[in-house]
Amino acid sequence: MSDLPAGLETLDFSYAGGRPAGRFAPVLVGVVGSGNLEVMLEPAGGNDCAVHVETSARGFAPIWQAVMDDFHLRHPLAGVRVSINDMGATPAVVSLRLDQAVAEIAGGKP
Repeated sequence: MSDLPAGLETLDFSYAGGRPAGRFAPVLVGVVGSGNLEVMLEPAGGNDCAVHVETSARGFAPIWQAVMDDFHLRHPLAGVRVSINDMGATPAVVSLRLDQAVAEIAGGKP
């Protein structure tokens, strides 16, 4: 039996600076299901990129931190709120969905 309490784990990350994403309609990619996730990007005020993760895979905060750090290095966005609902996706799938969402707000260009 695990020492972790049952239920979803909630993680929040924030990244300062970056290039302003500008105006865009909220974007949703992916489908929450067994072993998958959904990612939503929304415009937000300020110069930060705020990330909110709800995941069923508890105890993986260091992995999430590494994936989100990598995302911000590749896409240093500002004025964006990222919401992730995860049901156990691998880090590669998380990165793929994040890249798909960024491509959507960039008009199909990553």
